[in-house]
Amino acid sequence: MGKQKQQVISRFFAPKPKNTSTSASPSQSSPPNPPTPPPKISATVTFSPCKRLRTSQLTSPNTKTPKIPKLSNFHTHNPQPSIANPSLERFSDKPTKNPKLSPHTHNPIPPQSDPTLHQRFLNKLLEPSHDLLEPCSTSKPSISNPKYTPLEQQVVELKAKYPDVLLMVEVGYKYRFFGEDAENAARVLGIFAHMDHNFLTASIPTFRLNVHVRRLVSAGYKVGVVKQTETAAIKAHGSNKLGPFCRGLSALYTKATLEASEDVGGGEEGCGSCNNYMVCVVEVENVDGGIESGFDAKIGVVGVEISTGDVVYGVFNDNFMRAGLEAIMLSVSPAELLLGEPLSKQTEKLLLAYAGPASNVRVERVSQDCFGTVGALAEVISLYENMNNHQDEGLEVKEQGFNRFAIEGIMAMPDLAVQALALTIRHLKQFGFERILCMGASFRPFSSNMEMTLSANTLQQLEVLKSTSDGLESGSLLQCMNHTLTIYGSRLLRHWVTHPLRDRNMIYARLDAVSEIAESMVSCTDAHDFIFDEGASDVTIVRSEVYYLISSVLTTLGRSPDIQRGIARIFHRTATASEFITITQAILVAGKQLQQLCFEEGDKEKNVQARTLHSVLLRKLILTASSSCVISRAAKLLSSLNKEAADQRDLHNLFIVSDGQYTEVAKARTKVQLAKEKLELLIGLYRKQLGIRKLEFMNVSGVTHLIELPLDVKVPSDWVKVNSTKKTIRYHPPEVLASLDQLCLANEELTLVCHAAWDSFLGTFGRHYAEFQATVQALAALDCLHSLAILSRNKDYVRPIFVNDNEPVHIHICSGRHPVMETIIPDTFVPNDTNLHADREYCQIVTGPNMGGKSCYIRQVALIAIMAQVGSFVPASSAKLHVLDGIYTRMGASDSIQQGRSTFLEELSEASHILHNSTAQSLVIIDELGRGTSTHDGVAIAYATLQYLLEHKKCMVLFVTHYPKIVDIKNEFPQSVGAYHVSYLTSQRHMYKDLEYDQKTDNLDHEDVTYLYKLVPGVSERSFGFKVAQLAQLPSSCIRQAIVMAARLEAAVACRGRNMLAALLMYEAEEADDTLKPLDCSCVGGIEGIQEISSGYREFFSNIKFACTGDGDVTKSVQFLEHAKILAIELIKR
Repeated sequence: MGKQKQQVISRFFAPKPKNTSTSASPSQSSPPNPPTPPPKISATVTFSPCKRLRTSQLTSPNTKTPKIPKLSNFHTHNPQPSIANPSLERFSDKPTKNPKLSPHTHNPIPPQSDPTLHQRFLNKLLEPSHDLLEPCSTSKPSISNPKYTPLEQQVVELKAKYPDVLLMVEVGYKYRFFGEDAENAARVLGIFAHMDHNFLTASIPTFRLNVHVRRLVSAGYKVGVVKQTETAAIKAHGSNKLGPFCRGLSALYTKATLEASEDVGGGEEGCGSCNNYMVCVVEVENVDGGIESGFDAKIGVVGVEISTGDVVYGVFNDNFMRAGLEAIMLSVSPAELLLGEPLSKQTEKLLLAYAGPASNVRVERVSQDCFGTVGALAEVISLYENMNNHQDEGLEVKEQGFNRFAIEGIMAMPDLAVQALALTIRHLKQFGFERILCMGASFRPFSSNMEMTLSANTLQQLEVLKSTSDGLESGSLLQCMNHTLTIYGSRLLRHWVTHPLRDRNMIYARLDAVSEIAESMVSCTDAHDFIFDEGASDVTIVRSEVYYLISSVLTTLGRSPDIQRGIARIFHRTATASEFITITQAILVAGKQLQQLCFEEGDKEKNVQARTLHSVLLRKLILTASSSCVISRAAKLLSSLNKEAADQRDLHNLFIVSDGQYTEVAKARTKVQLAKEKLELLIGLYRKQLGIRKLEFMNVSGVTHLIELPLDVKVPSDWVKVNSTKKTIRYHPPEVLASLDQLCLANEELTLVCHAAWDSFLGTFGRHYAEFQATVQALAALDCLHSLAILSRNKDYVRPIFVNDNEPVHIHICSGRHPVMETIIPDTFVPNDTNLHADREYCQIVTGPNMGGKSCYIRQVALIAIMAQVGSFVPASSAKLHVLDGIYTRMGASDSIQQGRSTFLEELSEASHILHNSTAQSLVIIDELGRGTSTHDGVAIAYATLQYLLEHKKCMVLFVTHYPKIVDIKNEFPQSVGAYHVSYLTSQRHMYKDLEYDQKTDNLDHEDVTYLYKLVPGVSERSFGFKVAQLAQLPSSCIRQAIVMAARLEAAVACRGRNMLAALLMYEAEEADDTLKPLDCSCVGGIEGIQEISSGYREFFSNIKFACTGDGDVTKSVQFLEHAKILAIELIKR
């Protein structure tokens, strides 16, 4: 079998030799030499048949082979055959016959050519060249009005209607691609593309639609599925009896719409806890403040998560660097961008950089000129009006009032947000998902007074969502805090972490809920889970049941599909019956379990003394998740469906007909049953006619109601022979064919009626979508609180305390730890204290050696503040905080060449954002500002920035620097600034004690540095940069040269300082001689006063002398000068 198959494949690929007896014309003599035998095939290659087609054109130029038409170009011209390549003119005198067709395809097989041409063919075998496949019109004009098949004509019309869509056309049991779509699909899916009639084509089986659509969408394509809109039975009885099947675009898929779509949505692969937002961005020039205010653009943004129903919007002024827009992109992480043109160059540059090749974000452009502000509002309002017109007449008054409330809310939205919303609606109409925007309850602003919006720098530099080392969630704050059991809980926790609360009461509400669940975890570990009353045998529900029930519900939901996306798919009417039952059943079971925690006190009928939940938030969430209204509606919906039929995808038997419901379905079922009974009655007629009592209908290979008879039995002439065996023949009598036809029509009618009933059934659910959505959001919030409770118990965290809003801002953390680093090095991590107070010391300048833990310390303070305002316990022994309105960071070094930003520009842009947006209730952490430029410029900018923060903002500041000059700012703000450094231990040798070359090198090799990672008061004298150079394995010669250069520079600086000081002292002495007056003894307290002054002068000049003639120790010289300064001030006061 394998050998025969190989022969077929070889015959398919190998060029066939010419048959001279039949191919040559009678008027033409045969060639003198016999044809060269075909070369032996030693390897099998995969190639495009387009190359075979072009090769046949080269070898047989007189054969008119049509050009491959592109589906995007339908206007062609008549061909003018010509020889494009002069080197092939020798073939033009030889008439040849048309190549013979392969039995496996309609592609022409090229005849045997000379070795040179054959080698050229092989060289260009794998990748088709557009120069060969699409020659220019001057060399070979394209064909005018090619003879399209009916299917190809349909494809051409569909492609003209949807030019930007990759079409998958249903043809029998396959989905086929045509033209450029086939070429793109073959490249992405790794399938074979070949010529068929006029177009390149490729195909996939229908049952693999889900897999291949996801792969094409992941590659960034907008994929359209074209299905047959009529079945064979309907077509046979319709007006299109002799034409092709009617086809139409049934579904469109992109990254943002895939999970909510029919047939391919609802899968968990590739999505997980991530969101698939589609974000629309519009922009106008900021005419209010202009460039002088620092904001040159006003941007409106609307983000829609179609698979969950979440809609967010915002309008804000943004600066030249588009920091606000970048923060939204990082926080939302959209899968698709809708750009409302025109956009400024800066905005478009940032968005396209975000949607670069590595991000795999799809970008689509639309024009916002199609309507102004009034037209955009009319577009949005018309959507709500159309939705109200399509609602049932029995729409509740409450829902009508809800729609009016939603319209009023939209009219109150900013104009740019309305424009972005209108563009989003127009875009979603082609997918049929615009109805999700009518659910006003899901609208929420990007930022509010109740939440803190973290900037893009903060999210990146604090590694809140992703680690900066590999760009993955592992190693981030979110990964450390995420112990959720459901996918929708994980999505909500991501929002909580990126939007910490700013309201003290809301923070305490979360902390109370987390505390109660955590305490119940401790109770659950006890052996006594149940306590019995002495006077009664009733069981009292104890605290341990809270954790047990919540954990049990969430664990069960974690094994279920994503019910948040599931109810959105039901709302979009794209869910299957099995999916509907699974989602609704999960909500129903979870609600009934949580109802056990909602007993009312004093219920005499149940005679149960129930424990009341102390947390108001926890009680509210459990009541919402176990709403009796939602449970009753879910049970009622489930009672109308047959679960077994849903599991078998049997739409005909899906609905349970009762109480006058689904009358149309019942009628259609009756019609099918009558058609079946009529068929079964025919067998009795044939038994009498043929005289065979045991005659029965039989089914063979999917053909039903066959009558099988021996060969010698005579039958009427109008009986149709279907198939036969050696001993029997199987027939279809005409009455059976007519009855089968009627049965087929009845089944088709039943299918249509059931589809309409299913659509109406899903519409009934859609009217209660807001209630089910609130239930799922409550379950997600319970999952987040349960996750934070697990975090607090597993890692020995403490509950933070927040002071009142009217108290001064302060941060007091005792033994604080970095939440991520302590999981990596749990036993060796060194905790640190932090004390900042607005009325006392609110700025810490941190110095210390490289790799000493400075950045880790300031990061841990910021992360503890974020965790506390999320509502989580924190890694410390105690924490007392004030609610912060923002956390701003300037750390690390990076550039953005695509956006034209250098490293120093990025550095100063981040500093500018801090200076413009921070307030007295903000926390600012700055790490090594000013290192991207020269030393003097860097020191000056860092000093001025810190001075601005201390004078004008007076916010909490953690400032890390290697510039000792920055510490001098303590003299300007002695009570507000404290100098600290991370401690370390070194050997007694000093690197620069001797300037001898070899001795310095030996000292470096043998000097030991032990980092203690403990923050202590004071200024670090050294940074140990050469030890880091050793760790980085710089060449030893390079390090030694750097040591010598550093020693020379320090000596030169010290000498320059001594010379300047001596000159200053000489100048002051001369001034003193000119202005010296006789001393009045009475003014200084007599002779004793003069002696004290003389002693002071002697001490003053001694300090000056020691400072100028020191042994090269700069630190000691500075100390002598400081002491001399103090003495001089005292002498002046005398």
